[in-house]
Amino acid sequence: MQFMALPLRQTLYVGSYVLRQHLAGRKRYPLVLMLEPLFRCNLACAGCGKIDYPDKILNQRLSVQECLDAVDECGAPVVSIAGGEPLLHRELPQIVDGIIARRKFVYLCTNALLMEKKLADYKPGPFFTWSVHLDGDRAMHDSSVCQDGVYDRAVAAIRKAKEAGFRVSANCTLFDNAEPRRVADFFDSVKALGVDGITVSPGYAYERAPDQQHFLNRARTKKLFRDIFRLGRGARAWSFNQSTLFLDFLAGNQRYHCTPWGNPTRNIFGWQRPCYLLGEGYAKSFRELMEETDWDAYGTGNYEKCADCMVHCGYEATAVNDAVRHPLKAMLTSLRGVRTEGAMAPEIPLSSQRPAQHVFEDQVARKLVEIEQSEVRPKVAAGAR
Repeated sequence: MQFMALPLRQTLYVGSYVLRQHLAGRKRYPLVLMLEPLFRCNLACAGCGKIDYPDKILNQRLSVQECLDAVDECGAPVVSIAGGEPLLHRELPQIVDGIIARRKFVYLCTNALLMEKKLADYKPGPFFTWSVHLDGDRAMHDSSVCQDGVYDRAVAAIRKAKEAGFRVSANCTLFDNAEPRRVADFFDSVKALGVDGITVSPGYAYERAPDQQHFLNRARTKKLFRDIFRLGRGARAWSFNQSTLFLDFLAGNQRYHCTPWGNPTRNIFGWQRPCYLLGEGYAKSFRELMEETDWDAYGTGNYEKCADCMVHCGYEATAVNDAVRHPLKAMLTSLRGVRTEGAMAPEIPLSSQRPAQHVFEDQVARKLVEIEQSEVRPKVAAGAR
């Protein structure tokens, strides 16, 4: 199993965790906890499906204790703190400190607009990495986030963080207007910045995202990544925070089914079913999520909303499992690089997938009732005194 840009400590730690799960015969286990302490953001990206909520929901926050309880409940060795923009949460430094004290690896995802201002609130160390959102070069990124100047601020923050001794990764989402040569040049520029690794993924087609024109389908995704990786010597020219087999999957060389339980999500609604990208319901506990979710109802070939998904939070865990089962294949793929020519693996047929269900409005309505009830209780209690 290879994690291309990860430090040796994390590689060994996560690798031993995965091996223990396999030796114990566990079919489903978490690899990365996706922790969303809030949905509020200081950007409004056209491809985002996370900010389309009423203000009463956007104003909600998970407490420090709720976040740490989720980490303990889940037990995953890696915690990715996402959102929304996590740096808007006033208690985020305490949350990060609490997770690191549990010897979990933290990736703090940010658009970097507040990063320089907040840098002193965090300490460099082997368990902490800034994951900075960069969707390409200046023009590509600023177009993606719908605001000029964001790229320059993100790059300035990355430089400051590197000067302060932090690990920094770039989190890059690509859409169907991505040009292979420009993406390859962008990866070169990120490498020149001294960034420790890149996390790359095709955008997921959020049904409520303002821009529905530029999401990639699976055929376009595979061609795009083959063209990019070809320019980078089979992806060997760059360092990625991802397994080589996942990159090989993006290039169409692996026929993987997603493992949504590999990256479980905890947010203000609860434990999100079935995955970080798709909110079709919520469980009250991690155990309930794992034991009572109908996992076979989701994934490409099973559900219309999953038809074009090739995102890392669904498929990285699949690739890791494959690497554990077939270490020679993983090693050879790493040594040779991602194959960019020849036949692709057969695609998963969509003929038996069930139609999409639209549940967003009902979930929002239930949450608003819950919030209103929680606001009434203190007033009632005060009136009774």
